[in-house]
Amino acid sequence: MASGVGVALSKTPASMTQLKRIAFIGNSLPRRCGIATFTTDLHSAIRASSPQANSCIVAMNDDGRVYDYPADVKFQIDNDVVADYERAATFLNTQKFDVVCLQHEFGIFGGEAGAHVLALLTRLEMPIVTTLHTVLSRPSPIQHDVLRRIIDLSSSVVVMAQKARELLQVVYGTPDEKIEVIPHGIPDVPFAAPDLAKAKLGFAGKPVILTFGLLSPNKGIEVMINAMPLIMKSQPDAVYVVLGATHPNLVRREGEVYRESLIARARALGVRDNVVFLDQFVDQASLLAFISMCDVYVTPYLNEMQMTSGTLAYSFGLGKAVVSTPYWHASELLAEGRGVLVPSHDPTAIGAAVAGLLTDDDRRQAMCMRAYADSRSMIWARAAERYHTVFQRARQKHRIDVIANLDKRASPLRDEGAPLMAQTNHLLSMCDDTGLLQHAIHSIPDRSHGYCIDDNARALLLACTLGAHGEHALSEKLTSRLAAFVQHAWNPATRRFRNFMTYDRVWLEESGSEDSHGRTMWALGECTRNSTSPSRQQWAAGLFDAALTSIEDFKSPRAWAFCLLGLDAYCSVVKNNLLAERLRRSLAGKLISILESVETEDWVWFEEGLTYDNARLPQALIITGMSTGISAYTKAGLRSLRWLMTQQTGASGVFRPVGTEGFTDMRKAPRLFDQQPLEATATISACLAAWRVDGEAKWKADATRAFSWFLGHNDLSVSLVDQETGSCRDGLHADRANENRGAESAVSYLLSLVEIRQINRFGEVSMKLSPCLSPELAVVD
Repeated sequence: MASGVGVALSKTPASMTQLKRIAFIGNSLPRRCGIATFTTDLHSAIRASSPQANSCIVAMNDDGRVYDYPADVKFQIDNDVVADYERAATFLNTQKFDVVCLQHEFGIFGGEAGAHVLALLTRLEMPIVTTLHTVLSRPSPIQHDVLRRIIDLSSSVVVMAQKARELLQVVYGTPDEKIEVIPHGIPDVPFAAPDLAKAKLGFAGKPVILTFGLLSPNKGIEVMINAMPLIMKSQPDAVYVVLGATHPNLVRREGEVYRESLIARARALGVRDNVVFLDQFVDQASLLAFISMCDVYVTPYLNEMQMTSGTLAYSFGLGKAVVSTPYWHASELLAEGRGVLVPSHDPTAIGAAVAGLLTDDDRRQAMCMRAYADSRSMIWARAAERYHTVFQRARQKHRIDVIANLDKRASPLRDEGAPLMAQTNHLLSMCDDTGLLQHAIHSIPDRSHGYCIDDNARALLLACTLGAHGEHALSEKLTSRLAAFVQHAWNPATRRFRNFMTYDRVWLEESGSEDSHGRTMWALGECTRNSTSPSRQQWAAGLFDAALTSIEDFKSPRAWAFCLLGLDAYCSVVKNNLLAERLRRSLAGKLISILESVETEDWVWFEEGLTYDNARLPQALIITGMSTGISAYTKAGLRSLRWLMTQQTGASGVFRPVGTEGFTDMRKAPRLFDQQPLEATATISACLAAWRVDGEAKWKADATRAFSWFLGHNDLSVSLVDQETGSCRDGLHADRANENRGAESAVSYLLSLVEIRQINRFGEVSMKLSPCLSPELAVVD
């Protein structure tokens, strides 16, 4: 039988040859941990079994540490740097890998419960096969959500024990057909008696008990030391060898306190000369030599829920008699007499089991031979075969899924041809006799944060929009209440709108932000043009006119854009207002000016970074250009919007709004999360404005794709809306949807739904405008 990990298969299945590029993501040697060893061994086995495949490792680094990696490591990720995960995705996509194999263990990825890895996985264009080294039976909510998301993103998940399969099905709801059980791989070495290895390592003639692995309190070494006096009653010269360095994380926290406590325990029990601590991280050849020399291998682990143990697999594969506590991996591997299982935390039981094997040569030898024979299916060459099969199946399934998803995204809004209907039940539940409350805890209105004019102005805008043909209008009572909130927010002394009001109806400032003033101007402009009440139209025009003078000195580009949208509506009704016309050109000119001052060939934007409500800036220029006939505005708006869409498109083609998890500056790529409905709504409006001005079908497709984000065609494949109530989750975190459903999210979704409904209703033919439908919602060929 051949020796070593790199054993070539006698015959490579034809399907294997189709996989040319395979990447493994995980810890990698020389980093010292079990995952690093596994990743390196699996990569080597795959390369040996399929030499024509170009494989590599993407290595995880911990806390900024640097390792002297071999050439097989082509990319490194600092576990706490989200941008590294994003760059790794770009690397893998650019290099066009056929499949990615992720090694998942809690603790090796950054973020809460390792959520940072989602920034990588959600960007990948190729299928993902994830090996789960731990499957928790009682995960915390965040651990459950992150792992569930990883499973959803994976074409297949590989576990190493049947218990893990059961937990995936019961705890995480994973379909059985998605789960593959492939035992931990082992080196393929000849069976050998321990005497020669004992002589080389200085233990000749002694009964040797071995435990190997990074030293940490969960390994139960103290239990085995406590058992040594019992073992020595029948085997006085028995030696217990504890091989392995202290876990690096433990050393960083408390130095060698744990190791020193074990040495002190052995000394106190009078067995110090029979317990040998070898504080070293050994390479594979040295490890195999140490395992070869032992008579009994012991894993006295304290945690029943350990799903995988590489040291257990290796010792079993080398044909050793194993005594172990009944953690999940050991319970399966050593069942039916293939080893000896003893209770955890029980030195008497473990001592009796070890002593029994050391004093019964025939029983021990029979157990060794059976372990070696039963482990042949676990050698790395066989594991590589099985992984190759999983990779190929994942690649084929991925191609089918991509085609199916493209078909779905082509028309995400239709159910037997009918557009979704706008439901306002949740919006109504968020309103009281003062106005629209800002926030919600899940779907329950949160009174503690009170109200703001931003949300009430948006809701007034929605009320005007719902007056369009074919929509169910909000009640007159509610619409008047929203208008009353806006009126009450007006502060004649400052000529500005207040923004925040407590639940006790106390204003928190005399003047709100420029942006909130601009949003209110937008709502008043649309109310001037589109309200179903002539009286309310007159009110809106008068308040708009009163608030107009304040905007001239605004410095916020978004406030300029909101005011431009309001001016477009207002000027379509109120003619010959010279101040309004002058301000319209002034604000558009300011947007053009900052665009020209910042824009470069690869950064076609108004600012050095992307923040919030981004698409409103190009939308304002496009709309203003259409109304004034000034083509420079329209061209600048189209140019900047085209560039913005390149920044808001994921690798798989899904719409990916600019994340608000720390806005970027200095022209960096936008954050992936948190993604918010406000961005999708702005993008939809801007793309439809662009479609109406130049007729490119791409704009309509982009708007539809952005709306699909609400319905689940997003990075997490999670629907954000409840179509029965009209509620909308507040956005997407890296690992889950935000279950709160506040006012901004609900209004954003409903505004977008109405726009898309109008496009679906009237198609690409011009439509006769109702008195309540703005020209910006008209489809013009």
